[in-house]
Amino acid sequence: MPRVACAFWLSVSGQGEIRTVPVPEPRDDEVLVRTVCSGVSRGTETLVFRGGVPESQHTVMRAPYQEGDFPAPVKYGYLNVGVVEQGPSALLGRTVFCLYPHQTHYVVPASAVTPVPDSVPASRAVLAGTVETAVNALWDAAPLVGDRIAVVGAGMVGCSVAAVLARFPGVRVQLVDADPARAATAEALGVDFALPQDALGDCDLVVHASASEQGLARSLELLAPEGTVIELSWYGDRQVSLPLGEAFHSRRLVVRSSQVGAVSPARRARRTFADRLALALDLLADPAFDALITGESAFEDLPRVMPRLASGDLPALCHRIRYTPADG
Repeated sequence: MPRVACAFWLSVSGQGEIRTVPVPEPRDDEVLVRTVCSGVSRGTETLVFRGGVPESQHTVMRAPYQEGDFPAPVKYGYLNVGVVEQGPSALLGRTVFCLYPHQTHYVVPASAVTPVPDSVPASRAVLAGTVETAVNALWDAAPLVGDRIAVVGAGMVGCSVAAVLARFPGVRVQLVDADPARAATAEALGVDFALPQDALGDCDLVVHASASEQGLARSLELLAPEGTVIELSWYGDRQVSLPLGEAFHSRRLVVRSSQVGAVSPARRARRTFADRLALALDLLADPAFDALITGESAFEDLPRVMPRLASGDLPALCHRIRYTPADG
């Protein structure tokens, strides 16, 4: 069993490093996990990397197994897939997902890991946390058969929402983004694509995930009277303006927030966090989700890769990090 592991830490805003960290002996109700791969969620993680978490949100934005405090030094991340090397017999040798940062080995309570179904490869299971966000958003949105829906913002979260909506019967789903290259991703997910100026209007529902003021304004423009925008973007320390004049009130439009930190009120009485994550992993049996993984790097390269992801020099939806046994 490894007594130490290697972990990626944000040492100061905009600069990361690999640190050696101790690994405790697991207790009877804990598991030792060897990481196989992890994922960088480009939106939230790069915002953390550049130091963009406002002070008022330092507590709210903590990841489940974060160490340190914002803005830095901090160990942050939440898309981790590994193999249980020590723990209860029911989990021993199983591939599991955990909301853990980028680290070669770690010990957590057995209840903190979710077994990955045999139908889902570990390389795709890193998307579980983001697909879980999509599930929660659609519980909030409650789309109906035959709805006209736009998803504005073809990032990792927006594409996950579109991928789930593509399986709804009778809906018109259009993925909207200013980057024409996202058309290929939309095709792989089985949904239509449009640039913002060409998007179809008269929508019953718009899911906004572009994290831009322009995207939110366009989302309102795409609604039919009494339609709803589900706001999934998180803007960090940026201020945004929302056009609530003109026809906003006369058309009785609605803007609702959605956030994965709590189970949607629509399902809270009957579903737990564990139920929601297990559902997300079941959905990942569909190979169409592979379109959301757009790059891969070795764990030891993370200090050089994260600045490129944060600056946009290395474009990505989900960037996968691969690990080898020698990393620990």
